[in-house]
Amino acid sequence: MIDLWNWFVKLTGWPPWRLVFRCRRHAPAGGKPWRVKGPIIICCNHTSVWDYADMLMVFFTRTLRCQMAELLFREKGPVLRLFLRMMGGIQVDRGAHDYGFMDRSAQILARGGAVLIFPEGRLPREGETSPLPYQPGAAYLALQTGVPVLPVYTDGRYFNGKRNHLAVGAPIDPAAFRTDGDDVREQVSRLNDAIRGRILELEGWVDANCR
Repeated sequence: MIDLWNWFVKLTGWPPWRLVFRCRRHAPAGGKPWRVKGPIIICCNHTSVWDYADMLMVFFTRTLRCQMAELLFREKGPVLRLFLRMMGGIQVDRGAHDYGFMDRSAQILARGGAVLIFPEGRLPREGETSPLPYQPGAAYLALQTGVPVLPVYTDGRYFNGKRNHLAVGAPIDPAAFRTDGDDVREQVSRLNDAIRGRILELEGWVDANCR
């Protein structure tokens, strides 16, 4: 049911996405990484609520199961809540000590699925500098499952006639960050820093090549 609903949303949303978002995809490392197959954790910077819609269309051939804050499910109305559940949204209770969302994410990956994570965890508030610190969940999930992380950068230029530029990097293998004798927290920290660094590199590439 989730796959069917995703296809319906994508097929009906493709024309307005092309006209309004005017997204141009880039692959600085070569190839077409947005066609990645098999289990994958996709990590993207977070600029606005429209990032999710952009990612759905960029990774058109995949059903993205996105980790989403509880706020979207509890305080934004029944219509949005139903839509997100039908899209397969994974609810993350940020204020609770409930990590069931990690188990659900791991199960999706074990079935060969794709999990989308915005590691900043939320949008910047007024006066805050972007990007925000990256939360360790994506790195922990990658190390626990052995699934590679696909870094993505979007410049967030949606609407107003501006073209959105989005860059997809090469997958990051979590196995490279496992070291015998190291504390798990150290491994997570190193991988988390690598994910953030790779996305910042993609930002620099977009700034240098797409302006």
